[in-house]
Amino acid sequence: MKGLGRYWGYLAFIILITAWWTHAAGPVVLLVLSLLVTAFFLFQAPVWCCAINRDRSLCRNNSSGLLLGCSKRQHKWQKLRMTVVPHTWRQVNRGLWASPREGLTTLGALVAMISALAATAMSVAGQVSS
Repeated sequence: MKGLGRYWGYLAFIILITAWWTHAAGPVVLLVLSLLVTAFFLFQAPVWCCAINRDRSLCRNNSSGLLLGCSKRQHKWQKLRMTVVPHTWRQVNRGLWASPREGLTTLGALVAMISALAATAMSVAGQVSS
């Protein structure tokens, strides 16, 4: 069960997509699921670090989430810091698509963020019309 616990976000992602597809959940449930899935992909999903090494290659150590680096001291906050500085976005983008696993995680995070925005808009529109 410990190994499956690392991948709970993928199951939540499938549930989120199914809830949107079948219209089986309200906007609040969709918003909560979207936020959980986004947090999973950004901070907990098992991916490669992909921080920039001194020789300009990408780090291949394991890390948690798209925004955090591996256990190396320099990499811990390098990726998070790189998302804020505009001239480093190209390097961050290179790491987001380094392998199919990172690509799936990146797409999952984007879909979950768009889902959160759509669920928020649905919730606001429902309150305005009431």
